[in-house]
Amino acid sequence: MADGEIRQLDPFNVGQGWLRLALPAIVSMMRRVIAAVFLFLSIAAVAENTAPKFATANPSFGGFDVQAAQRFAKLALACVEKEYPNKISHVLNSDADVAPPRKLTPAFYGCYDWHSSVHGHWLLVKLIRTFPDASFARSARDALRKSLSAENLKQEAAYLRGAGRASFERPYGLAWLFQLCAELREWDDEQAREMSANLRPLEEEAVERLKTWLPKLSHPVRIGEHDQTAFALGLMLDYARSTGNEAFAKLASDSAKKFFLADKDCPLNYEPSGEDFLSPCLGEADVMRRMLSPAEFAKWLKDFLPQIPAAPPQSERPTIDWLPIVVSPDPSDPKLAHLDGLNLSRAWMLEGIISALPADDLRRPALAGAADAHRRAGLTAVTGEHYEGGHWLGSFAVYLTTRRGIQK
Repeated sequence: MADGEIRQLDPFNVGQGWLRLALPAIVSMMRRVIAAVFLFLSIAAVAENTAPKFATANPSFGGFDVQAAQRFAKLALACVEKEYPNKISHVLNSDADVAPPRKLTPAFYGCYDWHSSVHGHWLLVKLIRTFPDASFARSARDALRKSLSAENLKQEAAYLRGAGRASFERPYGLAWLFQLCAELREWDDEQAREMSANLRPLEEEAVERLKTWLPKLSHPVRIGEHDQTAFALGLMLDYARSTGNEAFAKLASDSAKKFFLADKDCPLNYEPSGEDFLSPCLGEADVMRRMLSPAEFAKWLKDFLPQIPAAPPQSERPTIDWLPIVVSPDPSDPKLAHLDGLNLSRAWMLEGIISALPADDLRRPALAGAADAHRRAGLTAVTGEHYEGGHWLGSFAVYLTTRRGIQK
């Protein structure tokens, strides 16, 4: 604006001089304010474009959109054939056992370790089933066809039967293998039926392995990492029911009751440990809700987790202070990144607990509030920025958002 125009618009007595002196400073200040507003809007737009896409997802009911699925599929496709870095749990019986991961376990050698590769393949199957026409579907099918060939899976079964491998991936990796097998059997698709048949030798070997082990397990393993008994039993039970294996379902159910039915006062305030990705207390409750009636489970839960608050007055929001979310201090550290996964697994366990309680149970609001907070924190952490978390967090996110463990 020209100085002459300023004088023409001035309603004051410019002859007094003060406005003539102040106006340039005012105009300059306004320009800086406008520039700051535009800068803020630009930053917000960039943040929106780079943030995880859950805009159309329903965090209360477990839905997720094709954009989110695309991100998860990208994470899995980036790792199922990525051999290194690799953390193997491999017993050497002789020089003949010295070989790269792709030779030892040719189907599940990527994604940093065997169990992550297994649930990375489950993730691809789940995403194709959920979004069959998505842009990633063809690449995902090709990756599955390459990995889950009959030849590769015969070698996997032979590896599992090898000397000194009785505890290989037991129980966590084998439990996730059952999820992959169940997902394929439930999918009405020609390629799925072929891959399911190819998996059968490894699947049968895994079932026999756990049928031998569970009766000998004298005490449950109550930690927040791979060896946790409760989480694995839940996945085993879901698999056995899905595939109609009544004997295996009974074994899993009887084992859970033997280990957990008499438990009381779980020390939730001791959680989490610094490297947890599963909650020992919630994992136990999540498996017990699978085998008790709503009334039985409500009573058992009251004794087991008395810390869960009852419904607040209508004027108050339910508290989540009884189970705060966690934050990984270093997502680039393979062990410390576990805490990002803990938010996700806590969310699905809380939702599972809610699903088994009577509709009028007064603890439902506190459970739902904590589940929502953990869901949001967990999904935000699935960025793929660090391979240490990116190779497995997508599987946890999809297990949560598809309500896999709650499906009937």
